[in-house]
Amino acid sequence: MSFTSNPASALARENAGKGRVRWGMLALVFFATTLNYIDRAALGILQPVLAKTMQWTAQDYANINFWFQVGYAIGYVMQGRFMDAVGVKRGFALAVLVWSIAAAAHGFAASVGGFMICRFMLGLSEAGNYPACIKTTRLWFPVGERGIAVGIFNAGTNVGAMITPMLVPFVLAVWGWQQVFWVIGAAGAVWLFFWWRNYHDPDQHPTVSKEELAHIQGEAETAGAKIPFRDVIRMRATWAFAIGHMLTAPVFWFYLYWLPPYLNQQYQLGISITQLGAPLIVIYLMADIGSVAGGAFSSWLIVRGMRAIPARLVTMLLCGLCIAPVVFVSSASGLWLAVAYISVAIAAHQAWTANIWSLAMDMAPKNAVASMFGIGGMCSAIGGMFMTQIVGFVLTRSDNNYTLLFTMIPATYFVALVWIWLMHPRTAKAATI
Repeated sequence: MSFTSNPASALARENAGKGRVRWGMLALVFFATTLNYIDRAALGILQPVLAKTMQWTAQDYANINFWFQVGYAIGYVMQGRFMDAVGVKRGFALAVLVWSIAAAAHGFAASVGGFMICRFMLGLSEAGNYPACIKTTRLWFPVGERGIAVGIFNAGTNVGAMITPMLVPFVLAVWGWQQVFWVIGAAGAVWLFFWWRNYHDPDQHPTVSKEELAHIQGEAETAGAKIPFRDVIRMRATWAFAIGHMLTAPVFWFYLYWLPPYLNQQYQLGISITQLGAPLIVIYLMADIGSVAGGAFSSWLIVRGMRAIPARLVTMLLCGLCIAPVVFVSSASGLWLAVAYISVAIAAHQAWTANIWSLAMDMAPKNAVASMFGIGGMCSAIGGMFMTQIVGFVLTRSDNNYTLLFTMIPATYFVALVWIWLMHPRTAKAATI
């Protein structure tokens, strides 16, 4: 087996002539994911300004983010089931409408309590993004393309995280911090117009060709009856994914919430495009590359004959090895060496994420994928709730020392990988607990 060719270009060549409508649907969920992360990342960029204006402590900031995670946990399991019940078109539209309103409402908050309420509502509604994206990908892409499809739409998280440090300082300088939230809330209305006008499921889309539809449905899996929620809960695949995701997803929350404050504290960057923005843009650009490359690599292995689940697990093992050097961040001799360590780790994390999400689709029936992902998302949000409190506690007790936090990160991936390997169903008889 040769690993010298480019995985993404090889996959593109092999799928030439099979239609492009599915890539248009993927673009819609990519831009939704970008908006999702602009909405949630803005608070991290504004943290120095808001902390000074409202006299926030590190624990106040941790508590505000904690309530986002509470809403996210509740919203994930509810919205995962909701997407399976009403369909992704209506379900996703409602989720984006509510989270755009919640994002704009931050501009009216005047206290820690007000921000907690806004973050709770934002989390409750933004939880619909990934069950909807996963279900859309499951409907529109065959198994050999899912890894790269997930890698592409998940790259929207990093595009959003790159746009935010450019957008926020500009709007802040021209208008003020309240208007930052109003602008990003209004962007959701633009996306809603394009989603409602253009999205249809594959068998209902007016422009999809017979050849592309046959390619999408190549697995010959029929829709079948709806799967009761109690049966989804009993699936081994659900808990293989859910616990693995719970252990590793909070790491990205750590980067999203605490990386701007860490860089500000460690290197006195301030809040500007040239100071704080440049390192964050580099970090999240690398994360984009990791997301697409990690998804493309496992897809490439599958196209060349490896079974889907082993291909995902092999790729995830490589990701874990690439994350390990992040333990050296706190001892880095300068800003850009620290940025290099973080960039490699976050790129590998996003490659891991593309594969664990693809793994969930590989293991889940079509009519249960959003419900299963919702359970996993709820568990990851609960992990995020604990993470925000642990980070706040550690930083408060250690005078804002991040060393222990960066040291803990790599171990979570190897624990998660062992769990997934032990728990994933190997036969139909082992599919339920």
